[in-house]
Amino acid sequence: MNSEQTWSAVDEYLGDLLGTDDAVLKDALAASAEGGLPEIQVSATQGKLLHLLARLHGARHILELGTLGGYSTIWLARALPTDGQLVTLEYEPKHAEVARRNFQRAGVASLIDLRVGAALDILPQLEKEGRCPFDLIFIDADKDNYPDYFRWALRLSRRGTVIIADNVIRKGAVIEPDHSDPRVQGVRRFLDLVAAEPRVSATAIQTVGAKGYDGFAFALVNADA
Repeated sequence: MNSEQTWSAVDEYLGDLLGTDDAVLKDALAASAEGGLPEIQVSATQGKLLHLLARLHGARHILELGTLGGYSTIWLARALPTDGQLVTLEYEPKHAEVARRNFQRAGVASLIDLRVGAALDILPQLEKEGRCPFDLIFIDADKDNYPDYFRWALRLSRRGTVIIADNVIRKGAVIEPDHSDPRVQGVRRFLDLVAAEPRVSATAIQTVGAKGYDGFAFALVNADA
């Protein structure tokens, strides 16, 4: 019974039972699929987890690295107060256009500042603009650059900021020091940085479900940048 088919069935059961997806979110997924975007967004249960974490933390300013079609962005934006804001960064203009339409349909566009381009070019701009510190930072972009994204997350944080990174288990490949996939090596370097960083308290969890076998890393910033 311990198969991806079972994991997906359990996710579907939990989603139906706990009401994770609604018509707006399903429409966002459908629009992303119709637009030819890769189906690599978080699952419904993971999206609601992000939403609940943002609400529990009382986040007012959120930064997301990796918008895709805006599915996780909508979950996070729904956790914000009316005067909150979410800055989300997307490299692909095609993805960003789909996301913008999804934000409009979801009624959260006024809460979202979508920036298009390379994150490592935009992050210094956010610092210069005084957009930091952020209360919650969600990293779900290209894994090769996770180490640099974490360094920037720390610069844009404050004491109490929560940093969440997706896809850190890589179907278990993360334990292989000589793995040939640069995404695995990026995650390994990221985890090494987190482990060595005295300003954060961190953990990681393995997950199974509709997105297969993977996991999240969580870091709480204990000191101001």
